Amino acid sequence: MPDNVLIIRLHSLSGEDISMVTGDFDGERQAVEAIASALDERRSLVLTQAGYDHETETNGVVVNLANVVLVRVSTSDSAGAGQYL
Repeated sequence: MPDNVLIIRLHSLSGEDISMVTGDFDGERQAVEAIASALDERRSLVLTQAGYDHETETNGVVVNLANVVLVRVSTSDSAGAGQYL
C-alpha cells in the first residue's frame, strides 16, 4: 500500500457499512471529486489499489454506488475526521 493512503467509508441504503483503504488518490479532495463524478455519471467507482479494514494486500475493487447514501473520505479512521459526500 502506498504512503498516501485514504480511508473511504461507504454507508449503504441497506446492509453493513464498508471501510476501505486506498492509495488511488493524492488527497481527500481528489477522492471526493472522483466519487462525485462517478455518482453524477451513474457509473461504478473503480479502485486499483484498495484493501478492506487496513489489509496490507491491495486489490482492484469495483464499487457499485447505486445504493450508497453517504461516503466519507479521510486520512484517519476516526468518526469526526474527513470529508463527507
